[in-house]
Amino acid sequence: MTLPEATLVGVPAAMGLLATATPWLVRRLRRDAGYVLAAAFVALAVALGLAARTPLADEPVTVSWRWMPSLGVSLTLRLDGLAWLFCLLVLAVGALVLSYSARYLSEDGPHGRVYTLLTAFGTAMLGLVLAGDLVLLFVFWELTTILSFLLIGTTGPQAARPAVRALLVTALGGLALLVAVVLLTIAAGTTDIAAVLAAREEVLASPLGPAAAALLILSAVTKSAQFPFHFWLPGAMVAITPVSAYLHAATMVKAGVYLLLRFSAVYAGQPGWSLALLAVGLVTAVLGALQALREYDLKALLAYSTVSQLGLLVAAIGVGTTAALAAAVLHTFAHALFKATLFMLVGVIDQEAGSRDIRTLSGLRRVMPVTATLTGLAGLSLAGVPPLIGFVSKESLFQGFAGAGVFPGAGLVAGALAVAASALTFAYGTRIFFGVFTGPTIQLRLYEPAWPFLAPAAVAAAAGLLLGPAVSLLDPLMRRAVLDAEPWGTPPSFVFWHGLSPELAMSAVTVALGVSLLLARSRTDVALRRLPRLGGAVTFDRTYRGLLDLGGFVGRLDLRAAPGPYLVRPVLGLAALGGAAFALMDAPGAVSGSADGPFRWVVLLLLAAAVTALATARTPVAAVALLGTTGLLLTVWFLLSGAPDVALTLLLVEVLTAVVAAFVLRGPASYPGRGRGGGALGALAVAVAAGSAATGAALALTGHRAPSAAGEYFLRNAEAQTGGSNVVNTILVDYRGLDTLGESAVLVAAALGLALLLPGGPGAPARGRLAEAPYAEVLPPAYRLLAPAVAVLSGYLFLRGHNEPGGGFIAALTAGAAVALAQLAGTPLPRWLRGGPLLATGLLLALAAGLAATLAGRPFLTPLTAPGGWPRTALLFDAGVYTLVLGLTVVVVRRLGGMRGTSW
Repeated sequence: MTLPEATLVGVPAAMGLLATATPWLVRRLRRDAGYVLAAAFVALAVALGLAARTPLADEPVTVSWRWMPSLGVSLTLRLDGLAWLFCLLVLAVGALVLSYSARYLSEDGPHGRVYTLLTAFGTAMLGLVLAGDLVLLFVFWELTTILSFLLIGTTGPQAARPAVRALLVTALGGLALLVAVVLLTIAAGTTDIAAVLAAREEVLASPLGPAAAALLILSAVTKSAQFPFHFWLPGAMVAITPVSAYLHAATMVKAGVYLLLRFSAVYAGQPGWSLALLAVGLVTAVLGALQALREYDLKALLAYSTVSQLGLLVAAIGVGTTAALAAAVLHTFAHALFKATLFMLVGVIDQEAGSRDIRTLSGLRRVMPVTATLTGLAGLSLAGVPPLIGFVSKESLFQGFAGAGVFPGAGLVAGALAVAASALTFAYGTRIFFGVFTGPTIQLRLYEPAWPFLAPAAVAAAAGLLLGPAVSLLDPLMRRAVLDAEPWGTPPSFVFWHGLSPELAMSAVTVALGVSLLLARSRTDVALRRLPRLGGAVTFDRTYRGLLDLGGFVGRLDLRAAPGPYLVRPVLGLAALGGAAFALMDAPGAVSGSADGPFRWVVLLLLAAAVTALATARTPVAAVALLGTTGLLLTVWFLLSGAPDVALTLLLVEVLTAVVAAFVLRGPASYPGRGRGGGALGALAVAVAAGSAATGAALALTGHRAPSAAGEYFLRNAEAQTGGSNVVNTILVDYRGLDTLGESAVLVAAALGLALLLPGGPGAPARGRLAEAPYAEVLPPAYRLLAPAVAVLSGYLFLRGHNEPGGGFIAALTAGAAVALAQLAGTPLPRWLRGGPLLATGLLLALAAGLAATLAGRPFLTPLTAPGGWPRTALLFDAGVYTLVLGLTVVVVRRLGGMRGTSW
């Protein structure tokens, strides 16, 4: 592995480790942890920049590991010019925002969540732009959606609705991207992004190509808040300013722009692609600018400004010419600089003046001259005024729009709409400065904040000022990024002064119209108030509530306290299925195999007696005892049938079920016993029908089918391939590890649900312990005697599981029995035995076993064995299963045991 390849792998890995270590940093440094994180971002940007010298020389850096070889999916990272441009935005703007956060956030607040999520979001964005495989791209795309939802929600309860709105809209785009990934994979025959882009002719010739393009556009416009999906972004401004500056100015909303630029190599110049992006982008640019001009809240103004500027980017990508794509690339960079600056400075104003309303702010230039200067620089760059970088990028956009040729006169229409949107941008960009910093000074006691608070915005504003005249310094990066978006093009060189040109005339018209709107502010405001607001959030919320109401209506039948309504439909379905099978299938022949011995008939008679007694039980204790009896009899049946793994698992489950029932039934409990009248007869009829269907299925299926091909394969090859003679365990941890990992994730979800829904934890009311019953003097000594033996047995079952009945699941249930006995005896559990850490550790162990194979160049979760047969990653995976199951047991015991003041 070369140094650039090692750097390409190391930077995202270091970002992930940094996100993991962030809570520890915050506990020790509090808000000043932002400086350490910012320094780490800068260091990683420098490292990646050194590696990017290779792709800037027309040689992308690529690293790949097999992930799902049967599907052709790989874990591929690819660094080219376009990816490096967006990596630079993620890391550089992230460093500025994190250092800004170190003074924006309060000194003593719990900021670990904010810093951790910001760092994790930066990691996800890096993964998104470096992804070299369509599936990996989709995974990181969805991660940014989830992390954005969590970051918006850090503000508090008032952020719940905007966060959900943002989640649902961007998740819709995620679903569209998923389908597009499938279609592109089918059309190109691969999930490798470089290969898909190289297969341009095949994709365009495929009947799936247009549908994939439409879905890519849908996913991009939802992520980048384009009309009619624009409404989630202004609502997301409830987030704190660092979140808005990072996600909603420089990174997340640019993910859609990145997606469109990346797939321009396939679709650029196609009429449908160009027309759709031009229409959506220019309409969004004009409407967003109009709404921004009518806003008084500075963050809302910047939100609609972002919507408008993103619209210009989307439209420029839609033009599809090399000049337009180059302009989009440059404006993406320029917009990140001036918009992040403006967001940070609005946060400064809000912190110092206590308001973001232009109507209550005036004359702040006298008391905050540095803030005024920086805001003026960023506002002028937004307005496209020389010598700022925004001027160069805006003129490049004008040049690109003038060259649009998707239909006759497209250049004239696109240029006119771009000028209109830019004139409105000039008006609200200058309005920010004149509305806040000119006029009489109302708040005379304000003063300039400390330099550490202003420094990040100052760096970004200075960069925008210096890179305007020196824009040619960006040529190597911009040229390579444009070639990655349009490999057949010849990228233009960027210069500060083009001379007398059509785009200069368009800029002059923009400034003249913008100044006119600024001077006629009163009349402009009156005219804007007559226009309908650029809404959408209200309509979305009404639709969302309507869907929830529909779901409530559909689920109303299940809103019962008794289990009967839940059970009657699936049980009736089972009976109906059995009846249909009986009517349509031929009668089964004789069952193959030996005849049943007398012990089976004894067990069957005892089972019938237990079930009959259970159906007539009058007390809950009797019902629980008889239900456990049926389980124990079934355990004997499985032993007689030669299934010791199943028998042992069922036995342990029955023990834990009895313990859970004991917890539930500690207080007064009512039990319906035998029903009366029609209800009892109906229940009897349903039970008889379902039992008959199950009996018929058992008779029809038992002994009438040879082992499947998969079963024969496992029985024949398991020991040779895995070193284990317990085929059941080898299937769970060696052959079907991914299935087991998915089931483990379900266990984690179940534990989280129990922890949230069941009472417990600090402040929860304590319940009476079973050890206070007459047998209180028996259980504690029994626990002290049995606990060590159960722990040893649990370890023994775990270690023998690969060759004999046992394994992680059974061993964890055994240890769980000791945990339950401790609660029954009233013995406090050890402080380290908590569900949350156990669940997290188990999931990490299982993932580590899978990632070890990936790092070794094998598919994820492939079992690895060191020379000599030890250690084995399958054992590590089984240890993860053990820890997860034990964690779930601890959560149940702690919650149902009502332990006061304990964490789950």
